[in-house]
Amino acid sequence: MSEEKQRITPEEVLYVAKLARLHLLPDEVGDFARQLGEILSYVKKLDNADTGDVPAASHVLPICNALREDEARPSIDRESALANAPMQDGTNFLVPRVI
Repeated sequence: MSEEKQRITPEEVLYVAKLARLHLLPDEVGDFARQLGEILSYVKKLDNADTGDVPAASHVLPICNALREDEARPSIDRESALANAPMQDGTNFLVPRVI
């Protein structure tokens, strides 16, 4: 199996930098071309992975529906809810008048 090295031209690096609104110095263009080529060569190795027995999936984890059913449940009683309120009248929270 031969390892094919991906070649990225300086023009391609400058085009991607323009899309990303990055200003590259002239000596950085060559470095980025080499690094992007190495990254693409590494990603290209995935083409050799045998995925014939792997079923297609839209998610990595088997999550179907993370939402629970909307159902009525008992909640906190009024006295407990008002217990730590800074101001209350025994039935409601009291808040400072805004208007």
